[in-house]
Formats: sequence, structure tokens, C-alpha cells
Amino acid sequence: MGTLLWIIAVILGVIGVIRLIQRDFLWGAILIVAAFLVGPAGVSIFNP
Repeated sequence: MGTLLWIIAVILGVIGVIRLIQRDFLWGAILIVAAFLVGPAGVSIFNP
């Protein structure tokens, strides 16, 4: 489960950075925050 969450977090983070480069700051920020919330390390909405 942790590996799957890590992969999803990486994908969200990469897409967020690409959005920031494309000057779409709102979606970029939302996707990066979502990557932090989904990721298994640090803050995760799936850990109690």
C-alpha cells in the first residue's frame, strides 16, 4: 500500500511542477499539496 501511495504522490507532484512551469499556479499548487497529503511519508490522509 505504501508503494502505491508513493507512486501516486510522485505523479501528482510531477504534474503539479509541470503546471507551475506552464504558469498555471492554482492547479500546480493544488496538485503539489495533494501529493503531500497522499504521500506515505510525512503528512498523509491515510495514516491515523
